Amino acid sequence: MRSDIVKLGDARAPHRSLLRATGVQDDDFRKPFIAICNSHVDIIPGHVHLDKVGAYVKQCVREAGGMPFLFNTVGVDDGIAMGHTGMKYSLPSREIIADSVETMLEAHCFDAMICIPNCDKIVPGMLMAAVRCNIPTIFVSGGPMEAGRTPDGKTVDLIDVFIGAAARQRGELSEEQLKQLEQAGCPTCGSCSGMFTANSMNCLCEALGMGLPTNGTLLATSAERKKLYRRAAERIVEMALQFYTQGEGHGLLPREIVTPESVDNSMILDMAMGGSTNTVLHMLAIAQEAGVKFDLRRINQLSRQTPNICKVAPSSGYHVEDVHNAGGIHTILGSIARGRPGLLHLDCPTVSGKTLGQNIAEYDLRSETVCQAALEAAAVTGQGVRNVEGMSVEKSPGTIRDLTVEQLGFDPLDCVREVDKAYSEEGGLVILYGNLAPNGAVVKAAGVLPEMMRHSGPAVIFETETDAYEGIVNGKVTAGDVVVIRYEGPRGGPGMQEMLAPTTAIKGVGLDDRVALITDGRFSGGTAGACIGHISPEAAAGGPIGLLQPGDIVDIDIPGHTLNVRLSDEELARRRETWQPREPRFKTGLLGKYASMATSADTGAVLKWDR
Repeated sequence: MRSDIVKLGDARAPHRSLLRATGVQDDDFRKPFIAICNSHVDIIPGHVHLDKVGAYVKQCVREAGGMPFLFNTVGVDDGIAMGHTGMKYSLPSREIIADSVETMLEAHCFDAMICIPNCDKIVPGMLMAAVRCNIPTIFVSGGPMEAGRTPDGKTVDLIDVFIGAAARQRGELSEEQLKQLEQAGCPTCGSCSGMFTANSMNCLCEALGMGLPTNGTLLATSAERKKLYRRAAERIVEMALQFYTQGEGHGLLPREIVTPESVDNSMILDMAMGGSTNTVLHMLAIAQEAGVKFDLRRINQLSRQTPNICKVAPSSGYHVEDVHNAGGIHTILGSIARGRPGLLHLDCPTVSGKTLGQNIAEYDLRSETVCQAALEAAAVTGQGVRNVEGMSVEKSPGTIRDLTVEQLGFDPLDCVREVDKAYSEEGGLVILYGNLAPNGAVVKAAGVLPEMMRHSGPAVIFETETDAYEGIVNGKVTAGDVVVIRYEGPRGGPGMQEMLAPTTAIKGVGLDDRVALITDGRFSGGTAGACIGHISPEAAAGGPIGLLQPGDIVDIDIPGHTLNVRLSDEELARRRETWQPREPRFKTGLLGKYASMATSADTGAVLKWDR
């Protein structure tokens, strides 16, 4: 085993002595050493319960015959970091997490790893490390948060609170109404309840093959997650022992699972369910780490082939718990497999030990071969009460087939549609190109109002995200405008901070059907509307967005996949001659280092340095 490097032979007596001080006993030295890469952080709702999850997974690994060692990564709560300098640290934390996990795995020679992420940059950071280090690995998330309920019964989430804050600033909401939203928006532990970045990435793990079925949708509060954690613990020990005896080439390693085909599968899911635009950024980075050739043009091809069959908050009133009751990720994949035969690569291996196609056959609720475990897990529903204890709520007896549409409160066949009833023939994410985005830009088309799919208007330019928010709520933006926020890319920001505050402000002041927003920054997974991000090259790298002047007419054509400014090539060239790069906003510390190495969003905002 790989861990024999640190535990076998006379020369390793000092190593064993140190290990004995951690509780390792004689019999344990013959077991596979399993890293449990946890991300417990008290200040993040999606992670506050992971101390107990980590302890439970550790117990399960021991019972399965492995020797578990638990460690934690850092984490940034994007919602709490939103709207101030703290947000600049969010994307850089992805690289910190990848590097720290690599450090732990390589320094201590672990045989295999279970990753327990939940939110935002933590999932992709761990995935980058997993394919980089390439030892058997399984992902099991902390699970999604329940949706909130106001006293009058309205279903709400964090985005409603952001919208309420903007409305309150305009005097359109009372203090008491805002407080009701604040108290109801985030009722339980878990990753925020819509199809925002955290839940999008946890769901993509299932299609990618790195997560077990139900990983992305089974509620954090449900005791049923214990079964998922136990399955993961038993399977990782099995994988470690199989790899020890069989070696490479048997679908046990991350680089044997994360392939061009499985990356396609994950993005097909993303298109089908209209996930967060951040998934594009992260999948580009993960693919690079895995040595997989994958770019925005390939994503555009998949978008044109994949129908959007599921819309979840912020693009609809459905939440992740509803998707779970409707059958979860494998029911979405099953619908695509039925309606677009040949699009998915069903023979891809997964960490379950089965192919993606075999997992779909067992976990698609509409499959004739659906398994009992899938039917039982799908019956887990939210409780509608505040709860910060993960794995604490026992489900009612029975299966999803015992629950009626009236009891669920929605029609599962509408939540996850079949292809012949798709919202659109193309995917929920679209890549745009043009003279404003020569290397591409990304929009969540699933969240755009029909009347905003094509829009032209004068540029109203802001150089920072905070200036944009103030300008929007204070009336500097009017109907028909195109808000431009620039120098907020990976290098220019630095850190490519999310633009949730300005986008929800546009909705909060009632302009979401008449105003578009473009930026070289990025958006929260909770963003909806005609909001185009990841414009590449970014302004700080000399991209055309940095050449815009107030009043320039910007043309957005989402069905046509284009983003242009009405300027001739000659005029753009003239402006480029006088353009000067700006002084970095940060020259020291993490942000200074990050800004010096960050690339634009079209390459995943990965770091590059001279070797």
